[in-house]
Amino acid sequence: MDFSPVAMTTSAYFPLRCFRASMLIAALLCLTACGTVSVSDSTAETPAPTTANTGSAGDPLIGFNRAMYSFNDKFDRYLLKPVAQGYRAVMPEFARKGVSNFFSNLHDPAIMVNNFLQGKFVRGASDLGRFVVNSTVGLVGLFDVASHIGLEKHDEDFGQTLAVWGVGEGPYLVLPILGPSTVRDGFGLVPDWKMYPPNYLEDRDTRYGLLVVEAINRRSQLLEAGDILDQAAGEDPYVFVREAYRQRRLNLIYDGNPPTAAPDPSLFEDDSPAGQKETAPKPVPAKPRDTGQTR
Repeated sequence: MDFSPVAMTTSAYFPLRCFRASMLIAALLCLTACGTVSVSDSTAETPAPTTANTGSAGDPLIGFNRAMYSFNDKFDRYLLKPVAQGYRAVMPEFARKGVSNFFSNLHDPAIMVNNFLQGKFVRGASDLGRFVVNSTVGLVGLFDVASHIGLEKHDEDFGQTLAVWGVGEGPYLVLPILGPSTVRDGFGLVPDWKMYPPNYLEDRDTRYGLLVVEAINRRSQLLEAGDILDQAAGEDPYVFVREAYRQRRLNLIYDGNPPTAAPDPSLFEDDSPAGQKETAPKPVPAKPRDTGQTR
């Protein structure tokens, strides 16, 4: 899970068995809701307004989603967060920075491929350069040398690629452990997972160990953000997280420049009482001028 206020659970990874279980559940749900997945001309759908107690057109699985949200929240509060706090307490800041750089570098190949698939060839070439530089000069990614020489870090995944290809987001979906997603983004996790280098390590213990360390390290980076979320979410954090996730995904798909919706025409209407028509005021007859003469 990603526990930032804007994107709670989209990019931390856990052991492979948890991931496979999550994707199996997501696939089963997708089969039952496939009729709602549409292909549109736009690259993303603007989320419709929703309420706390009822599902909107974008959240027909609200009962299941709330149950999974509650499970994930307890998993974090009683297991992942305490472990992350202990990790931060024993690991100095420079070491945590190196670990973060190392795992960030491992995600660059998937980011590169998705940039190429979206037709962003310059950005894809930059991602390739980042991976080569950081994997060599940066000592397998422990140091982010690429950023210092102008090779910017990007954030792309196959869910965004599907959106660029015109695939609708489908219903909102909370995955066990992995957190907020949609049907489209859930399917998008599979190719990204296949492009994650640790999956190809022959030593299973090392592979799983890296996945767990990454999850703990990422959670430790977001301890303060989680506290902010608790304060900002209000009475219904589920709705807050859902809408924040949708807004963030829309922002990522459009590379920080999402389309703005047309303003409501009612905003420009005169505020007259309902059911009454406005009429022009009657002219007031002018008073005769006082000339100082008497009749």
